[in-house]
Amino acid sequence: MNTEYTRKVVEASMLAAGRSLSLAEIAQLFDPVDRPDNDQLRMVLGEISESLTGRGVELQETAQGFRVQVRREVAENVSRLWPERPPRYSRALLETLAIIAYRQPLTRAEIENIRGVQVNPNIIKTLSERNWIRVVGHREVPGRPELLGTTRDFLDYFGLKALDQLPPLAELKSLEELDPQLALPELSDADAVAMAGEVEATLALPAPDAGPSAEPEGT
Repeated sequence: MNTEYTRKVVEASMLAAGRSLSLAEIAQLFDPVDRPDNDQLRMVLGEISESLTGRGVELQETAQGFRVQVRREVAENVSRLWPERPPRYSRALLETLAIIAYRQPLTRAEIENIRGVQVNPNIIKTLSERNWIRVVGHREVPGRPELLGTTRDFLDYFGLKALDQLPPLAELKSLEELDPQLALPELSDADAVAMAGEVEATLALPAPDAGPSAEPEGT
């Protein structure tokens, strides 16, 4: 294996893809006769990551593979390349997503019990259409309501490899802080602090007694 050439191909693919690439996808870029194995690819990816130290972009491993992304400290400046406002997500949607992420799997009724208000069906629809949440099973109670959990797309979008990389709630001012792609709109400082306080307070409630019948994806 020509390590230097392999590194160039992998580095170029990271920049060209615009999304996370799995090791299998990267390997397919090479001819079978000199195709690097997973250990060799990880070594090359490590070299690329090291070479990006101190630069404006970084190599990040997510649930679906590896990607090159803008570093958070320069993201605000870079976002000016796209002057159009991104879709605005309500605080209710972000709270619902945070509750599912930190307390999954749980039913819609349990989300409503935690938040203290009825969940707008459009919120669940939007989260499902973005493929951030999915049905992971059913609660074994009368009616067998659907259990909701996050997806690998959720982890990938927020730059996480697994759910255990979610920051402690005490350190999270708003769910937007996780977003390396800047697709979520900025809240005012007052809204961000208020949302964090409300989410942290609601998530402190006891978990439902009934056990789930399926495990959430991404754990």
